[in-house]
Amino acid sequence: MEEEKMYDFHYAALPIDVYFGLGKSAHVRNILIKNGYRRVLVITTPGQEEAGQDLSNKLDDIAIGVYPYAVMHVPAEVANKAVEFVKFNDVDCCIALGGGSTIGLAKIIALKTHLPIVAIPTTYAGSEMTSIYGMTDNHLKTTGKDIHVLPKIVVYDPELNLTLPAQISACSGMNAMAHAIEALYAKEKNPIISLMAIESIKALKSALPIIVGDLTNISARARATYGAWLAGICLGSVGMAIHHKICHTLGGTFNLEHAQAHAITLAYSVHYNRNADIEAMDRLAEALGVDNREKVGLAIYRLNEALGIKMALKDLGLPKEGPAAVARIVCDSPYYNPREYNYKEIRDLLEKAYKGLPPI
Repeated sequence: MEEEKMYDFHYAALPIDVYFGLGKSAHVRNILIKNGYRRVLVITTPGQEEAGQDLSNKLDDIAIGVYPYAVMHVPAEVANKAVEFVKFNDVDCCIALGGGSTIGLAKIIALKTHLPIVAIPTTYAGSEMTSIYGMTDNHLKTTGKDIHVLPKIVVYDPELNLTLPAQISACSGMNAMAHAIEALYAKEKNPIISLMAIESIKALKSALPIIVGDLTNISARARATYGAWLAGICLGSVGMAIHHKICHTLGGTFNLEHAQAHAITLAYSVHYNRNADIEAMDRLAEALGVDNREKVGLAIYRLNEALGIKMALKDLGLPKEGPAAVARIVCDSPYYNPREYNYKEIRDLLEKAYKGLPPI
């Protein structure tokens, strides 16, 4: 009976055109022209405006300029101004050059205008492979799914990650790993996505320590980009669980930095679920190189330590009352999870995360 249940699943591939390779970003103009785009807007964060201007210059006559105003968690007022800008300038395609903040803003523009997105990721966030969008209004982050926000084209060029500092590389990579891990015990999990998830976890686990030790190691950068791509497919193909609910609350309610919050919290979320899906956790333990599922949370905690990631949510700005407040919000409006939400246990784990203590 168990064997029959194992093969009861649904898998749907998302329609995205993916280009992957060193130096691939140099071909973006040809790719855009091939797809008929003629009035392209490059979107970046303020910190990546110069890189956006370089790309705009390379696009030559088909670029109308750079919009460098993307920020974390896509505040509603920022999104509304961007939508007005693209409408006024008759834009026919948005290029999102950057990480989750930039791609997130492009997605809200696409949601409201149905304009196509071309994503050129410079981090390991994975948002570029999903039809998931998020926006923050009045300190609450809401998420949803809509096929219009799925990028039409994604260009992966590991050379673009070479300028990513060690701390951001590590946190962004652990953010990607969170997508792969939660895909293993998602409500819609299936054999194809689980294979991708395990491959992603292994790739990121092997690549991230090398990158932190040598930021210019292009082979490790390529492997991390590969792992992040697979994690993005996982995120876009199946639902997420308690970990993502916690992180969306930390970001939307307390404005904590997205990737760092993911990196810190993952160890505790996984520890909470360690006995909820035995098959998934046994596979995760093997991928992480530990001998049983009781150690998966601690293994992630130790990996964070080795990567030099800040270990305490209080160091990101979470106030003392934060763990109790987050646990309450999470339990009052839960995502699917293979284990029921237990307020006291979640609060206690978040207290440990607040202090940077091991989950065990």
